[in-house]
Amino acid sequence: MHRIYGLSFAKLYPLYVAKVERKGRTTAELDEIIEWLTGFDESELRGHIDAGTPLDEFFAAARMNPAASRITGVICGMRVEEIDEPLMQQIRYLDKLVDELARGKAMEKILRQPVA
Repeated sequence: MHRIYGLSFAKLYPLYVAKVERKGRTTAELDEIIEWLTGFDESELRGHIDAGTPLDEFFAAARMNPAASRITGVICGMRVEEIDEPLMQQIRYLDKLVDELARGKAMEKILRQPVA
């Protein structure tokens, strides 16, 4: 089992906040992409942060967005669409979305919304 699975989401979250705020994005936008990916509402997300839920339990409780399979690209030197282990893939999906937010990508594109 990877060490990252036992990492508390509460420890990871401030790192994500710092990354996106450093690039001029907001915590509200970060929460929106986390909620889109996991299916958690704001109070569920806050509950996981307050409880210090480990990543394996955080993603086990998630109702993953069916459009998550459209998340592609490289994160940490690996193509997210080619990661075999479901939990690691879910963690990397979140990393990829945070990366896209920090890079200034439009929310509609990050949230994989069809072009009108």
